[in-house]
Amino acid sequence: MLSKHPDKCQYPHGHSRRVECVLEAETLDEREMVCDFKLVKQSIADYLDSYDHAMCMNTEDPAYDEFKARYGDRVIGFESEDPTTEVLAREIFATLRDRMAGLDSGAEERYPFRPGEVRVVSVRVWETSSSWAEYAE
Repeated sequence: MLSKHPDKCQYPHGHSRRVECVLEAETLDEREMVCDFKLVKQSIADYLDSYDHAMCMNTEDPAYDEFKARYGDRVIGFESEDPTTEVLAREIFATLRDRMAGLDSGAEERYPFRPGEVRVVSVRVWETSSSWAEYAE
C-alpha cells in the first residue's frame, strides 16, 4: 500500500517481484568465481522470504496500526515512507551488504568467501516484467 500515491496503488495490492544482485571483486577466486551464487542466496533468502504474502505499509498510514494488530508479522512497516520498489531495492541492498560483510572465509566450507574482496554493487528489484528500480551506493 502506497499511502502517498494518488491512484490505485494506495489500496492493498500485490506484486510478484524479482530481485537481481550484482557483486564484484578485483579477481576471481580459486573456482573462477566472484562468489558462489549459493552463498548469496543463503545470505538473503530468509529476509526475502519475509516479504512473501506480507503487506508492506508506511507506518504513518492511518490503517497501519489496525493492519499490524490484525496480521502481526505479515505487516512490514516502513518508518514514515511508502514501500515503493525504490525503497525495497535500497533495503534489500543494505541487508545483503550487511550480511555479506558479516561472513568470514570459513562461514561455509563448501562455498568459500573472500571477506573484504567481494562487494555488493547494486540491487535491482523488478516489479513487473518491464518496471524495475535499482539501488547502488
